[in-house]
Amino acid sequence: KANASKHKAMSYGRMKQAEARLAAEVAGWLAQAEAADAADDAALGAAQRGDELPDWVANKQARLAKIQAAKAALEAEAAAADRHDDDGAASPPPAATTPPDKAQRNFTDPESRIMKGPDGFVQAYNAQLGVDAGSHVIVAQLVTNAGTDSAHFDPLLAQVKVNTGRQAAEVSADAGYCSEANLQAADRRHVRAYIATGRQRHGTASVTRPGRGPGGTLVAAMRRRLQRGGWRSRYRLRKGTVEPVFGIIKHARSFRQFLLRGLKQVRGEWSLVCAAYNVQLLAKAMA
Repeated sequence: KANASKHKAMSYGRMKQAEARLAAEVAGWLAQAEAADAADDAALGAAQRGDELPDWVANKQARLAKIQAAKAALEAEAAAADRHDDDGAASPPPAATTPPDKAQRNFTDPESRIMKGPDGFVQAYNAQLGVDAGSHVIVAQLVTNAGTDSAHFDPLLAQVKVNTGRQAAEVSADAGYCSEANLQAADRRHVRAYIATGRQRHGTASVTRPGRGPGGTLVAAMRRRLQRGGWRSRYRLRKGTVEPVFGIIKHARSFRQFLLRGLKQVRGEWSLVCAAYNVQLLAKAMA
């Protein structure tokens, strides 16, 4: 959970409406202030210039500036995503894509995102862990502001190798990490994967491989692997490996919300939390 309230967020559609409304209000008030300038001089005295903005006008201007900055940031993100989608295209990319009206930006922590948690939707970051099944030591960790897990599977595997000096032999993960790309990555790294398949979304492409039985996809092969193992499947290790570590951090260590704001700062905070967990675990083992 991020150190930000979802009630301090605004959608792109509301930003456009609020920008127009506030701009009109501020312009009207400034015109009134200009017309009343002479009267203000008399009322405020010689010590004042008479052109100071009332607090309620200044506050509206500050609010308008924040909305305009958040709106520009959403537009920049949409343009960057559009350029990324067009990388390698033969034809020139079209004009920058306008963000959807539902795209949101938080004013307290602009880099946090609305994500679904146990108690509903909250402003949050997505914290990831890679845990050794034997020792329960955290061997990989990262934080992102993307609500989905799939894109972080291979980076976690890469981090395991960097941190431990060797590639993992096996990996168990929940359905959020299941994709053809991730199963290809596991094959490429010679890691035997046990990943819950869940339901594949309509229209999702799968890589076919000859000799893999009905369906011919890596996801289908993974589904059969888990079915063959039944309750003895190595996938069962996930619930006794990663979930307890998250539970200890959240409940035993009472870390349920980041204290810092901004993705870079939150990543540093999560690194510190994971390091503290490992130190306590190792100290207990050596006692």
